[in-house]
Amino acid sequence: MSTVAAASVEPAAITEGTEQKKPLKPCCACPETKKVRDACIIEKGEENCTELIEAHKDCMRALGFKI
Repeated sequence: MSTVAAASVEPAAITEGTEQKKPLKPCCACPETKKVRDACIIEKGEENCTELIEAHKDCMRALGFKI
């Protein structure tokens, strides 16, 4: 089992010096605004949640997504 732990540590050490990051996926961006937006849409319908939808879009745009 210790070999598994050692194997999981080595790739992190390799990528640490290169500072390469995986690109952020849209599904993982802005979890705070996404959660409240989704809850509102489920409870009230999309037409009643336009402010929360726009807030989530603004957050996504701020992270560089083209929406």
